[in-house]
Amino acid sequence: MTVPFRLAAAASPAPGAAAGPGPTQRNTVERLINKVTAWRGIATRYDKTPESYRADLHLRVSMIWINGLLQATDCD
Repeated sequence: MTVPFRLAAAASPAPGAAAGPGPTQRNTVERLINKVTAWRGIATRYDKTPESYRADLHLRVSMIWINGLLQATDCD
């Protein structure tokens, strides 16, 4: 069974359109993941319970966010 041309054309993205997130969004996400995993407790997962692992993850992401805010205000 083949798909009629009009249905196949409607389902495919327009020529030149990106299939996923742009390279800048991907770079931002990859850099955040690298910063999070650079913290030894998260990278090796010494914590025994999911709750403590999640708490460490929240703490590290909060520290990265606050550091970014402080760097943004220092540019004045």
